[in-house]
Amino acid sequence: MPLRLTILGSGTSHGIPMIACDCPVCTSADPRDRRTRTSALFSFDGHHVLIDTAPELRLQCLAQDVQRVHAILLTHAHADHVTGLDDVRRFNHVLGGPLDVYSAAAALARVQRMFDYAFCDDPDYPSAKPQLRAVAVTGPFMLFGRRVTPIPYQHGPTPVLGYRIGDIAYCPDCSFVPDESRTLLADLDVLVLDALRRRPHPTHFNLEQAVAEAQRIGARRTYFTHIAHELGHAATNAELPPGLELAYDGLVCDTE
Repeated sequence: MPLRLTILGSGTSHGIPMIACDCPVCTSADPRDRRTRTSALFSFDGHHVLIDTAPELRLQCLAQDVQRVHAILLTHAHADHVTGLDDVRRFNHVLGGPLDVYSAAAALARVQRMFDYAFCDDPDYPSAKPQLRAVAVTGPFMLFGRRVTPIPYQHGPTPVLGYRIGDIAYCPDCSFVPDESRTLLADLDVLVLDALRRRPHPTHFNLEQAVAEAQRIGARRTYFTHIAHELGHAATNAELPPGLELAYDGLVCDTE
């Protein structure tokens, strides 16, 4: 069965357009320059696995007609990647049960502090709420018959987990990939990798660094995500090497 990755959001923590900005990208008429916060969806064998829960999660799911989510993978606990978590309560209702949330133990602990009500069974809670179960990731694991390989790397001082299923890997918010993790990214069809802007940044790859890392990894197709307003979609793609492109909200990547 085919494996699909849908980019739900491709933007930096500000989102694009940014509030109170009239730069050429924030005022662009190209819909690919309108970027909600970063998240994605793996789909395979009738299952849908959400990666991160961006603040615009509800709008992203409506835009891409996401009707079911069966599990959640979190890369890390920064606000732009987790603060849409309450919206998954609709998927609890659709499925009629709880959802497992996978991440590193430290990230899960932080998310459980932020959304404590969602991880406890409280019959007196006065409104609808998510029903979530935390599952700590310590290595590769099976999910709905597919092997999920966590990819550890750094986002400045913050440890992050990217995720690989089959020939697709998703690695946002990255500034350093260790050699042992690069090995886990060998022989990819699709890589989605962080590329924030042109100028250097202390916790993200800039475009030059992202291109260099993508070429070291050597996926057949690489798409850059977590994009700030310095990078216009069409103009940036025109200068990138073959096989490398900016992602955009709604991009669909299929592989066997």
